[in-house]
Amino acid sequence: MPDARTAPHGLRIALVTRAIYPAHGVGGLERSTYDLARHLLPHGVRLHIVTRPGRAPATGDPLASPAVAWHHVPYRTFPFAGRRGTTVLDRSTAYPVFGYLAGRLAAQLVANHEVDVVIGNGASALGYAVARHRDPAATAPFVLNPHGLEEFGGPDGRFGGHRLKGLAYLVLRAAVRRSAKYADCVIATDRVLVPVIGGHLGVSEDRMAVVPNAVDLPGCDALAGPEDGVRLRAASGLDPQVPVLLSVGRLEHHKGLHVLAAALAQVQDLPWQWVVAGDGPFRARLERIIGDEGLGARARLCGRVDDATLHAWYEAASLFVHPTLYEGSSIVTLEAMAHRRPVVATTAGGLPDKVRPGESGWLVPPGDAAALATSLRAALAVSRAWPTMGAAGRALAEREFSWTRSAERMLAVCADLAAGRPR
Repeated sequence: MPDARTAPHGLRIALVTRAIYPAHGVGGLERSTYDLARHLLPHGVRLHIVTRPGRAPATGDPLASPAVAWHHVPYRTFPFAGRRGTTVLDRSTAYPVFGYLAGRLAAQLVANHEVDVVIGNGASALGYAVARHRDPAATAPFVLNPHGLEEFGGPDGRFGGHRLKGLAYLVLRAAVRRSAKYADCVIATDRVLVPVIGGHLGVSEDRMAVVPNAVDLPGCDALAGPEDGVRLRAASGLDPQVPVLLSVGRLEHHKGLHVLAAALAQVQDLPWQWVVAGDGPFRARLERIIGDEGLGARARLCGRVDDATLHAWYEAASLFVHPTLYEGSSIVTLEAMAHRRPVVATTAGGLPDKVRPGESGWLVPPGDAAALATSLRAALAVSRAWPTMGAAGRALAEREFSWTRSAERMLAVCADLAAGRPR
C-alpha cells in the first residue's frame, strides 16, 4: 500500500465513475461527480479519473488541469441492451463488467504508488472491491458513494410499482453490495438516507459518512437572475399575473409527473400555469395524460433546455413542484432553492433533508395525488409568504448544500482514511 498522506493537501484520489460531465452529457450523476472533482482541486488534490471514453474537457475547464489524469476503460454494450448506461438491461450487464475493469485499473494505480484513496460511484469500482477481498494490505482505502439507489428501487425499494424492474436489477444490486462490503466508508448523500442505505447495503452506521450532493450556488447565480425570469415569462407568452409551477427532470414514470397532473386536475378552480423542463421516454404518455385531465391549455412541456434557459425558468417560476416517486438527492430541488423558490415535493429519498415544511415548502407522500392537491392549494393561497420561504430555502442551501462544504467533507473523509484515522 502507498504511504498515506497525513494532510489533505497533495492527497492523490482515484475517482472511478461510469459517467461524468462533460464527457457523458448532463445528468444527476454526471453533474455531481464533475462538481465534486472540480471543488476538490483547489485543496491541492491530484485526481485520477477512471471512466469510459467520452468528450474531453475544454481548455480552461478545471478538469483539463495538469492535476487531473484521465484513464479510460471501454464500456461495451451487450446486444439488445440499448444505449450505454440508459437502460435497465445495460446497467445489469455492461455496467458491472465496466465496474470490474475500471476497479482493476484503480487497483493498478494503487499498486504503482500513484493513489492514496479510491472513491467509487455505485458499481463502477467493483473490480477494486474484488482486489481488496484478495489482498487488503495491498490496497488503499476505499470510499463508496452509491448515489441514487435506483437498482434498489430508490430509498423505498418499490421500483415505482414495477416488480420486473426489481428482478432485472439483481446483478447490479449484487455488484453494489459487494462493493459496499469492502468499502472503508459508504457515503450517504442525506442524513435521512443513512438507515436506508444501511439496510440496502448491509452497512453499519459507523462505516458511513454524510456528504451531501450539493449545488454550485455562485454558478446558479451567474446563469440567471430575476430579470432573466421576467424576460423568459414574456418571451414564452405566460400571463405575468398567474403563478408558474415549474417541474424539472428526465421524463420517466418514477418522476411522478402523472401524479402531479392528477393533482392539478383537482385544483383547476385556482390560477396556475404548469411548465415542465426535461425530456425522456415518458413524454408521449405524459402528453396524453395532460390531455385526458383537461390541462392542455395550462401546461407546457419545454423539452430539454440548456443551463441558462433552465435557470431562467427557475427565476420565472413562482413555485417548484417535484412529485417524484423515488429519489436520491434531487439536485433540481437544490437548484430551485438556490433561486429562492418555495418547493412542493414528496418525502422520497433525501428530500426531507432539504424541504422544511412550514419554513421553505411542503412535503407530501409519494404517489398521493389528493395530498399533493391539498398542498398545492395551500401553497397557492399564501403567495405573500413565498419570498420569505424562498429565502429560507436559499439559506439552508448555503449552510448545508453548497459544493464548497461538501467537497470539504469528502476531503476530510479521504484524509482520515489515508492517515489511518478511524471515521
